[in-house]
Amino acid sequence: MHVLIVKVSSLGDVIHTLPALTDARRAIPDITFDWVTEEAFTEIPAWHPAVNKVIPVAFRRWRKNILSMFFSREYRSFKSRLKATHYDLIIDAQGLIKSGLISSIAKGKVTGLDKNSAREKLATRFYDQSFQVDRQQHAVERTRQLFAKALGYKLDDQELDYGLSRNQFSPEQKEHQKNLIFLHGTTWSTKLWPEKYWAELGKIASKAGYQVKLPWGNEEEQQRAHRLGAAIENAEIMSRLSLSEIATQLLKADFIVAVDTGLAHLAAALNCPTVALYGASDANKTGTYGHNQVHLSTTFSCSPCLSRSCSYQPENSESAEQHNDLLPSPPCFSTISPEIVWQHIESLRQPTR
Repeated sequence: MHVLIVKVSSLGDVIHTLPALTDARRAIPDITFDWVTEEAFTEIPAWHPAVNKVIPVAFRRWRKNILSMFFSREYRSFKSRLKATHYDLIIDAQGLIKSGLISSIAKGKVTGLDKNSAREKLATRFYDQSFQVDRQQHAVERTRQLFAKALGYKLDDQELDYGLSRNQFSPEQKEHQKNLIFLHGTTWSTKLWPEKYWAELGKIASKAGYQVKLPWGNEEEQQRAHRLGAAIENAEIMSRLSLSEIATQLLKADFIVAVDTGLAHLAAALNCPTVALYGASDANKTGTYGHNQVHLSTTFSCSPCLSRSCSYQPENSESAEQHNDLLPSPPCFSTISPEIVWQHIESLRQPTR
């Protein structure tokens, strides 16, 4: 059986889809998948043994000039690749208009979430068949259930398995010095743990004999990494790495501290001990998912706000301006101090990994 998956972004969403492939391979041993995803994430699907071919799409680039996209040679080539195979089934695992459109271009029966389950109801217009999946559960489980319904098998209590072999990343021998990786970068400002907290946590870790490693993926993150590196003794500012190279580094780390970012989900998929910090986002629905995962969520009344911008206004204070001066930005993270994070890191300690 040959199935096309359409799950184009984001990094975390792509990783969340991997366990569903493992479930499907258990139920249907001869099943193989092709997968359409954003060009930046093509490494991820290729890691899973059930994936035959990865078809990159460049919507993030194309949307900058959406009208010319439809007449470009690159888009015509993409459409040709999609139409080259007749699939037994096409699963839109994203539930967006853009993913529905891509699904409709390919040849085969198109399935996806129904209008009460999809993120964008209009996406269902592209489907031949749709399925109801409860939205009040984690994204990984929603995707697993969608695949089970679309492919006709029972999920039951199958063990969660992202299908990734640690050996495929060729991790080197674990370093002699204990180390922590700080995944400090994310797309929303409301998901960023305050920089001063990262610095304080780094100092605690350094005193405990850990080296802090600071990866980055864009100029803003690189600048933050340099500022933190200057504040933390013996910190290492890492070079820019591919996803496979980052996976290798995550596997070599003793612990990982992360905000809500795609790389945190990669750490979870690799079973790396991780303390993940949540302010604006809901850890119950989109948090890191798997073994050795600790979620620290803010306790502000407005959290999780699911908003890209913070609109918090203090109540019962003499001066909002004075009150805000006492809080970090975003203020909800005042309930997750570096000391609290360190306590949870220590709770994850294991003699061996």
